[in-house]
Amino acid sequence: MDQPYCGPGVAPDGLWTAWNTDPPLLIGLAVLAWAMWRRGAGRAGGIAIIALAVAFVSPLCALTVSLFSARAAHHLILAGVAAPALALAWPVARRLPAQVGAAGMAAAMAAWHLPSVYDAIWRSDAIYWAMQAALLLPAWAFWSVVLTDRETRSLGTQALGHSFLTLGLAGVMGFLGAILTFAPGVLYLQHVDGAALWGFSAIDDQRLAGLILWVPGFLPMAALAAWMLRRSWRQGFAA
Repeated sequence: MDQPYCGPGVAPDGLWTAWNTDPPLLIGLAVLAWAMWRRGAGRAGGIAIIALAVAFVSPLCALTVSLFSARAAHHLILAGVAAPALALAWPVARRLPAQVGAAGMAAAMAAWHLPSVYDAIWRSDAIYWAMQAALLLPAWAFWSVVLTDRETRSLGTQALGHSFLTLGLAGVMGFLGAILTFAPGVLYLQHVDGAALWGFSAIDDQRLAGLILWVPGFLPMAALAAWMLRRSWRQGFAA
């Protein structure tokens, strides 16, 4: 089987030495950090760079080759930490309808979990990076609207709509988590050997990935959606 972008799977005793030092990646992160500094992006920009470094430079990158559960955590860092931080630091798509970003983000999450697409990602660096962009960019666009546009924090049906979009994204994560948790067999054969290195069976690793999408994925986003909905409802009555 072809070696994926992040290299060979890593065992527990080699985890802390499995840093990704790919020069184009490091240069890209350095350029982005410089751009954030020039913009005066502050804490949000720093969090965005750190989250991207954790996702792609730290040993987590190699761990995603061994464990599908690490892949699930990787996705949550991109969509739930890096993208909101990028949106606060640099809301590049603030005028794009939130529905576009939400739809793109949901489609990318679903595509990542299709075994045939996952196999293609595993075999091609170009497809790997295309799919990373397909997840990160719509999430960046979505959070740019929801978190930074003052109009979305005011009264009206627009704010209410963004609450339901956020709830819908939480539902996508919950649905994918349920599939991974209750699937009767292994969906991603690429992780059979890697899971064994960590003392897991591939099906247990897959179920753990489902729980990750449920607990740190679905629940916080559902809670955010509920808070946004409650705020919109209360402000609507106050108007």
